[in-house]
Amino acid sequence: MNTGVVLADGSGSSNGGVIAVVIIAIIFTAIAVSIVAFFQLQKHRADAVAYAAYRKLAEEAVEKQDQLLTELRALGLKVDEIERLLRSVE
Repeated sequence: MNTGVVLADGSGSSNGGVIAVVIIAIIFTAIAVSIVAFFQLQKHRADAVAYAAYRKLAEEAVEKQDQLLTELRALGLKVDEIERLLRSVE
């Protein structure tokens, strides 16, 4: 008399082979997704470095523009003063 649980008796259909193929397919899919995600992460990191350089360049450009604006205002005041002086001479 057999009182144990039979997990696979070898008779019947080949469900074990199908299950093994499905498990292997899932594993390969997970590996492929992981590889794609890794390379996308590397691309985004490289883009972040490039954007940081662009951001720094933009900040420097704004700084230089502010300096130029200050210098132009000073030059405008000097030109106004020279015009006033020339009008007073005439």
